[in-house]
Amino acid sequence: MEKGEREFSVRMDGETIEVLVEVLPHHRGLPLPQYATELSSGMDLHAAIDGPLAIEPGRWALVPTGLKLALPVGVEGQVRPRSGLAVQYGVTVLNAPGTIDADYRGEVKVILVNLGDDVFVVKRGDRIAQLVLQRVLRARLREVDRVDPTERDDGGFGHTGR
Repeated sequence: MEKGEREFSVRMDGETIEVLVEVLPHHRGLPLPQYATELSSGMDLHAAIDGPLAIEPGRWALVPTGLKLALPVGVEGQVRPRSGLAVQYGVTVLNAPGTIDADYRGEVKVILVNLGDDVFVVKRGDRIAQLVLQRVLRARLREVDRVDPTERDDGGFGHTGR
């Protein structure tokens, strides 16, 4: 393991996989992502910023985490909103879920958007999003003249009622 990297293990479908984490200088002193409870699906990501960051209503900001991940082949990282920020402040992840591919080696950043009525201030170390790891299936697409119909067929967008 290289200098500045720390390993941590994560549980997935009863398995434990290892993810290598490079901690960037602006993350130092902050905790690594971790599960809040034994059965939590997501690990909290923290804001690795020097000072307060104000996000005006209707605006968004790219918030660094100070972490680079080396995800195993066949694993995707999903950056998802924290429900508490959404319900209390109207703050969510703009491109939810954001995808971290297994071959991405850049810093993990979170696009926070303020859909609330008040300025939202992000402070260093705030839990801003959660990271969920998922298996990835790869598909081979095959063109056909027509796909098989179903009872539902093309019904969508609320076609079954409220």
